[in-house]
Amino acid sequence: MRLGRSGKARGRHIASVALAVTCVGFYASAQGRDGVSYNLYGSPGLIDMPTAEVPADAELAGTIAQFGDTRRTTLTFQITPRLSGSFRYSAISNFNHPFAEPANDPEGIYYDRSFDLRYQILTETEMRPSIVVGLQDFIGTGLYGGEYLVATKTVAPGLKVTGGLGWGRLGSAGAFGSTGTRPTLLLGEGGLPTYDRWFRGDVAAFGGVSYAPNDRLRFKLEYSSDDYAFESRFGPFKRESPWNFGVDYRFRNGGQLSAYYAYGNEVGAQLTFVTNPRTIGVPGGVETAPLPVAPRVAGSASDLGWTTDPARATAAKTSLRELTTTDGLIVEGLQLEPRRATVRLVNPRYNAPAQAIGRTARAMTRSLPASVEEFVIIPVVNGMAMSAVTLRRSDIEALEHEAATEILARTAITDAYQRAPAPDPGIYPKFTWSISPYLQLSVFDPDNPVRADVGVRATGKFEVTPNIIVSGSITKKVSGDLDSVSRQDQSNLPRVRTDYAQYSAAGDPAIEFLQLAVYGRPARDFYSRLTLGYLETMYAGASGEVLWKPVGSRFAVGAELNYILRRDFDQLFGVQDMFTVDPVTGIRREIPNVNGHISAYYDFGNGFHGQLDVGRYLAGDYGATIALDREFANGWRVGAYATVSNASFEDFGEGSFDKGLRFSIPLTAFLGTPSRQVNQVEIQSLSRDGGARLNVNGRLYEQVRDYHQPDAAKSWGRFWR
Repeated sequence: MRLGRSGKARGRHIASVALAVTCVGFYASAQGRDGVSYNLYGSPGLIDMPTAEVPADAELAGTIAQFGDTRRTTLTFQITPRLSGSFRYSAISNFNHPFAEPANDPEGIYYDRSFDLRYQILTETEMRPSIVVGLQDFIGTGLYGGEYLVATKTVAPGLKVTGGLGWGRLGSAGAFGSTGTRPTLLLGEGGLPTYDRWFRGDVAAFGGVSYAPNDRLRFKLEYSSDDYAFESRFGPFKRESPWNFGVDYRFRNGGQLSAYYAYGNEVGAQLTFVTNPRTIGVPGGVETAPLPVAPRVAGSASDLGWTTDPARATAAKTSLRELTTTDGLIVEGLQLEPRRATVRLVNPRYNAPAQAIGRTARAMTRSLPASVEEFVIIPVVNGMAMSAVTLRRSDIEALEHEAATEILARTAITDAYQRAPAPDPGIYPKFTWSISPYLQLSVFDPDNPVRADVGVRATGKFEVTPNIIVSGSITKKVSGDLDSVSRQDQSNLPRVRTDYAQYSAAGDPAIEFLQLAVYGRPARDFYSRLTLGYLETMYAGASGEVLWKPVGSRFAVGAELNYILRRDFDQLFGVQDMFTVDPVTGIRREIPNVNGHISAYYDFGNGFHGQLDVGRYLAGDYGATIALDREFANGWRVGAYATVSNASFEDFGEGSFDKGLRFSIPLTAFLGTPSRQVNQVEIQSLSRDGGARLNVNGRLYEQVRDYHQPDAAKSWGRFWR
């Protein structure tokens, strides 16, 4: 699992628990006594059984539950108002099964990863209950596999009644019927959808009741239809009763602490953190107020005397630079004409592009000659002109106190190809640097599920010209145990990622990346990137990319081709031969030098964004990666991806194919002040060699789309902020 550095760079880090902890105190579920409660599986439920309760749209919950010998850590996200998904990582100790690991417990710990989906068929009304259909552990080993149809009704303030039908685990105790034969569960064969088991086999009823006398306490009683057959067969668990009891205590910030007595002889506890990316934080709302618009004096627009007075033109340019600098913006160039002004703008501060555009426009009204009616603002990123935002000065003067949609309707956003003024002399070259602490976490290692390093990271960027940039990052570990990873799993593919432990052990200090990047605009609607050097932790080489993205389109297509060399384990300046040796079998496998992808991107609207990558991966396998993200106006993003390649499931190994969750967490959500810094978090269910891509910095699409019409319009509500 991985957490990227601030900005676009990425590394391999963090766990779902850490993500949940970051959310504490930022969101309070506003449903009071009738708020949603999360069960031991980390999904809406009573104690062990599900309910038909549905969290608020976009709610993100992290749970840590300990129940007997079982520990479950879960992330649940309300994808749409009716659909939710969960990712769970479980550990069962004292589990005498061939797939249990010796780890720190002499009797073995069994580790399991699972995914759930839930969909609300009917919403609750005065007369009918909420009804939800769910798939539990539908991709994985199937240890927790089960399906259900459940109904929940609020019968009085704080009082809810639940009843449902379960299959699989949820139909294993007290079955009253069957819907066919259910294939046998085989632990260890995980990673594939278990569709051949869905809603098949024995059917049993479950249910329960919950009562919240106030908005802090909730008491629960449930009848469970899970017989815990595997835990009883391979461990000391004994199911003596189907009845479970629990109590929840809800904190003011929406978190939940729960205690349980279950199955007649087990006790458990759970801590739940909740947040909502759609509403969390203030997206740059406590910054200083923008400059007011300066309306022109009647008749002054006809005065062109300044055009013959170079001193007045120079003073206007100087004033504009000073005003925008106060707002944290950089005007690198200005082309001043009698009726039009074209600004070359760099925005290092505002994560809402429209806010940067709006503040620049305000400053232009206060600094430019009155005859200038047309404002053309061209945001530039890495020397590439992104779009030309054209506004009429008279509209800005007239609509300052109107809704932002009014000025949007009068704004033109077009391609800025060859339209940006040249940067002023003396701006380039320039050098920037920073030193900051870093945290690297490694998770899902069965010998020790969580390891960590802490240290210092130094980063630097030398901009030779606006579009030719030399950048790098160096780390020095202060403390940690990532270098103690000794586990060596067999891989039937070249070890393009599973040798990561050797890089962690040998790289101190380490050059994370050191590269020369050249960006360009080869033609209208086209963008380009060429990157040379030490591209990431494990690979050096060259990476070239071309992107086609019309300014007003929701659709884009890109192509990337990479030539790679394998870096030395110490992550300094050396490279090594392009082959790996499996530590278990001793088999030598070649790593191909060339890989790359053709990518398609589409903005579906309503915050949903899709990406499809088709091509060759690091290990030489061919396939496709599909990803879907939900994005929010405050900069948060929550998504999932899956990769399937021609590497067989046997060659890929445990997990069968690459899949995971990813998050973009904007710094501004925590500071309440504007910032373009973003932490990228990626949670992989299991890191393997199949479907692995090069982690090159500065890919084009995320840089380009921010200032194009679809994305700019999403943030236009902040134009006047």
